[in-house]
Amino acid sequence: MSAQCSVAAKQATGAPMGFFERYLSVWVVLCIVAGILFGQWFPAAFQALGRMEVAQVNIPVGLLIWVMIVPMLMKIDFSTIHEVKDQKAGIGITLFVNWAVKPFTMAALGWLFIRHVFAPYLPAEQLDSYIAGLILLGAAPCTAMVFVWSNLCRGNANFTISQVALNDLVMVFAFAPIVALLLGVSAIPVPWDTLLLSVVMYIVIPLAIAQGLRKHFLRGGEAALKAAQERIGPFTIMALLATLVLLFAFQGEAIVEQPLIIGMLAVPIFLQGLLIAALGYWLNRKFRVKHDVAGPSTMIGASNFFELAVAVAIVLYGFDSGAALATVVGVLIEVPVMLWLVKMVNSTKGWYEKAL
Repeated sequence: MSAQCSVAAKQATGAPMGFFERYLSVWVVLCIVAGILFGQWFPAAFQALGRMEVAQVNIPVGLLIWVMIVPMLMKIDFSTIHEVKDQKAGIGITLFVNWAVKPFTMAALGWLFIRHVFAPYLPAEQLDSYIAGLILLGAAPCTAMVFVWSNLCRGNANFTISQVALNDLVMVFAFAPIVALLLGVSAIPVPWDTLLLSVVMYIVIPLAIAQGLRKHFLRGGEAALKAAQERIGPFTIMALLATLVLLFAFQGEAIVEQPLIIGMLAVPIFLQGLLIAALGYWLNRKFRVKHDVAGPSTMIGASNFFELAVAVAIVLYGFDSGAALATVVGVLIEVPVMLWLVKMVNSTKGWYEKAL
């Protein structure tokens, strides 16, 4: 890795978890409450916002989602992709778990819990939509927050930035086909035109904008890029929270009527995180991958690119859909689950390295 790329990688993974990120679950809960209350108090205003659409895309939410995603995608350095050859085993495991296992296990867990275990307690008309939301989560492995998880488990900075760059490149081409396949297998109608529009709007275009901004700021050096990322970084969380308020303003009535829905949706998401983390960690140990590579390799699959999942769920199924709610539940449990997994990876380092 060049000196410039090495510095970039260390900067990308070297910052500790910020205040907003550490307490993200708390902010999500507060936004749930605020959204439900606002939806009850000001129904006309939120219905008006919901009608601001162009080609089935809600304009306010579309703008918020771009604000969410672009700062994260600015961290990606595609010039590091060629370095995956230095960590073939770790990269191979990452790709296998993220794209050959994770989407399918999430669909299976969704089918098991939503269609069978919890079906009697959920609104029948939303079962397909809940499963669709879970599939969207499973098909969107983490992009940005993995930098945080890698730092906390003392992961290899060069590997982390390389695997994220490669993962994003794969996502451009693989996300839509995998989602369409799993929706079809689940007997859920596949709106191909809307799905492809979502990929263009929430992966391709934001990625192009983010990389253009990255190139612009790099003209002033790595310090200028880092300063720009620090300035615009908080907007990601603020846009996410504003989106959640809007979502729950529309979901409020259904949640008030059945408050246990969130808990039931959390079960398959929680189990999926543990399953994927265990598989990734075990495979890395089996193939004698170094611990500082195994950490970020495990974390990228265990967490989700929930911003993308939320965006696509809204476009495909609408604000008030079960799919949108399911993806938001993923946001709710992401941070506490991932912090616990980080602790497990760090505390088992001695056991892990006995196999090396």
